[in-house]
Amino acid sequence: MGRLLQRDGPEIINENNTSMNEMTMECALTDMKSSVENIGQSTPIQNFYDHQSIFITGGTGFIGKLLIEKLLRLFATLREEQPKFQNRIVPIEGDCSFPNLGISKTDRNTLIREVSIVFNVAATVKFNEKMKSAIAINIQSLRDLINLSKEMMKLKTFVHVSTAFANCTHDLIDEKFYDPNLDAEHLIDLMNSLNEKLLDDITPQLIGTYPNTYVFTKSIAESVVKKHVNSMPIGIFRPAIVVPTYREPVPGWIDNLYGPVGVTISILMGLMRIYYCDGSVKANLVPADLTVNGLIVSAWDIANNRRSKQDFPIYNYVSNDNPITYDGFIEMILKYGKLIPFKKAIWCHSFKITKYRPIYLFYIFFLHLLPALIIDTIAVCVGKQPRLLGIYNKIHQMSDALGYFSTNEWMYINKKWNGLMRKLTSEDRKLFFCDIKDLIWSDYLLTYFLGIRKYILKDPIETLPQALIKWQRLYWMHQSLKLVIICGFLIFIWADMSLQTASSQSAFRQSPKRHLTSACA
Repeated sequence: MGRLLQRDGPEIINENNTSMNEMTMECALTDMKSSVENIGQSTPIQNFYDHQSIFITGGTGFIGKLLIEKLLRLFATLREEQPKFQNRIVPIEGDCSFPNLGISKTDRNTLIREVSIVFNVAATVKFNEKMKSAIAINIQSLRDLINLSKEMMKLKTFVHVSTAFANCTHDLIDEKFYDPNLDAEHLIDLMNSLNEKLLDDITPQLIGTYPNTYVFTKSIAESVVKKHVNSMPIGIFRPAIVVPTYREPVPGWIDNLYGPVGVTISILMGLMRIYYCDGSVKANLVPADLTVNGLIVSAWDIANNRRSKQDFPIYNYVSNDNPITYDGFIEMILKYGKLIPFKKAIWCHSFKITKYRPIYLFYIFFLHLLPALIIDTIAVCVGKQPRLLGIYNKIHQMSDALGYFSTNEWMYINKKWNGLMRKLTSEDRKLFFCDIKDLIWSDYLLTYFLGIRKYILKDPIETLPQALIKWQRLYWMHQSLKLVIICGFLIFIWADMSLQTASSQSAFRQSPKRHLTSACA
């Protein structure tokens, strides 16, 4: 019998925004049979997962949930024969912020005895995470999980999920290790010996040229993997910016506001009117279901193709082979925003980007802060709670965090990943669709848009008639407001010119008198 291990964290998920406890490593245990989804002979990758025990950290996170769901669908017949097989899932408590993952001795022995495949998905992906938490979750937990996995008697493969931006201090990013500026053990010692405030104070010096604590700690984490390449079947999977699903389990599924999703919502709700971005930069986006399929096939490749330290299995999972620029991305989003507007929009969207920081700050003041100040002042005067300045503060924090990635571009080499694609059979390519080259962006972005509308805003397509009516009303209100502003500006200019003309005429009338008086004298 095979086993799937998943972790369930204690955090409650609300209906508006599915969230996860970034501090907790999630996992659970269940038996699975060797039945598979497709009819006929199993594919090589399905055969690889047959009768295996799988340990997944980060099981309640976005990628973790999709990974568990996909693996369970490999065993579709089990659901038919044992409809209540989910009841056999047993949670194993753990916490990534604790030493040794916070796992009990009993559970640890179970993992050592049973597990054969490990996916390390757990991470804190907050760009502005406190250094203490970032080190504990992204570095220390990986070190402890590797040490645990090395005791697993049946271990066939260990996949560490990093990020394509872990080495963003380099312009060219190959599928190899890059030496970070600090040692992992030294950082862990600092975390354990310094209080959080002092660690926060020295964070700028620690991260150096890295843009935030997230990519910094993910870079250090890769050096932890490097220390164990010769002693276990381990590899690194580096996805780019993960966005809503393309096809499975449902098109457009998303449960968070990270990255482009938050920007898209802010734009189409009519809030964000300017964004710090270079439109010519390639938006390195990868749909979540393709990413999960990529994880699954990379585990198979790591187990079946042990390599030397020089040819270590690192996979850059990026969209450079099928790129879309930010200009193209935003153009499609605005197009769909007019065709399928949000019913919950508070204003008509009017949006532009700039790669020049001073211009961006100028627009921020006149298009965001000044209107927000006026509206919040009115709200206070009528006895209501001011909210708009607070909302824009969050939007600007998000923009500042993403600005580094939307104004810079990296060249990626992904020969190992493309080589892996060539190893897959046609059946596995269909069952585990993960080749970005086959993605049609115009089709995907419609799915992306509808998914955000449905799963984040809880705005189903049935509300489209009302949304279109509201869009027309907001559009003409927006045009009317622009007309009022233009007319007011023209009136101001006309009044100023009239005043200057009157002043000049008055000076001219007085001038001959002065000349005449001088001549008589």
